[in-house]
Amino acid sequence: MAYPILKRAQGQLEQGLPFVIYKKPKEFEIKGVFQRDTQLHSVTDFTESGFVFAPFDTVQSPILIQCDEVLSEVFGTGNMSTTKTPLKKEVGASESYERMVSRAIEAIKSGQLEKVVLSRKKEVRVVASALAIFQRLVHAYENALCYLWHHPKIGTWLGATPEILLKSRGNSFVTMSLAGTQMVREEVGMPKWGKKELHEQQLVTDYIATALQDTTTDLKIGDLESVRAGQLWHLRTKISGRFEREKLSTLIRALHPTPAVCGIPTERAKKFILENEHYDRMFYTGYLGELNLKNEVERSTNPRNTEQKAYRSVLESTELFVNLRCMQLDGTAASIFVGGGITSDSDPWKEWEETENKSQTILKVLLD
Repeated sequence: MAYPILKRAQGQLEQGLPFVIYKKPKEFEIKGVFQRDTQLHSVTDFTESGFVFAPFDTVQSPILIQCDEVLSEVFGTGNMSTTKTPLKKEVGASESYERMVSRAIEAIKSGQLEKVVLSRKKEVRVVASALAIFQRLVHAYENALCYLWHHPKIGTWLGATPEILLKSRGNSFVTMSLAGTQMVREEVGMPKWGKKELHEQQLVTDYIATALQDTTTDLKIGDLESVRAGQLWHLRTKISGRFEREKLSTLIRALHPTPAVCGIPTERAKKFILENEHYDRMFYTGYLGELNLKNEVERSTNPRNTEQKAYRSVLESTELFVNLRCMQLDGTAASIFVGGGITSDSDPWKEWEETENKSQTILKVLLD
């Protein structure tokens, strides 16, 4: 553990103090937010500043780690812990999940739902420490937000998620719809998407666009694209626009939970989830990230314009990610959370296989 920021995180763990360390997609910098006491802070109106960690269920308040100390450190991938070991795929019964998917398909075909996202939890034993797992995630998933979050009154969570819930700077924002999953096949190249995946993606995009119509202006829907996250391909559509800064809470509440983690229509899908999953998602499919952090921005990007470069503006930025591909760590026990979107074209067995594929994101870095 040669990196000072990792040693700082280890000290917080040993003292039982809250912190989060994280790496953003395509960046080579670990950031850390450290809190000096054990107080549990909640987000009430999204005017707060710090690192937010929100549960799936919007009835519960998001947790905020205050920025009592903020550190950042550039790392080289060659120096991180990269122990690789053969992965033994956990074999578990699929019948209960397939039955749940079948009930969802019936509800969709009867007109009760358009789509619902169903998940499950896998329990595994681990030997590696939280910091070792974090380092492996950072090394393995360049295009994801990799994080280690800890609060003594809540627990320890880690993950690697590619999905942006919201990025804002000033009064501009970007979000995305992300759906569809395929395993990477190097010999094939770019993936070919079927009717089910394309339909699911369009449902998510249309829903988000509609939800944001009354909250934002200059709304723009980007092109459909395939993006890679580790050994998985996803479909993605970027959505951007402008909003009034004092309405950040309205924007976030319009986006969460997205159809990509809940379903359409939202309240019916959420009710189906709560009645059929039979476990508490907690922070899985919630969101996490920087809330209202100040960033200094130069007015001119022209290196010759020295006069303008003397002037800088400070903008508040928010960068939130949907908490996918994550786990809760409790000593040597790990709970891994995985799920998938169900539509009328879903096949229960294939949906089970998709959750197995998604679980490899975390499983491959857990075992010694």
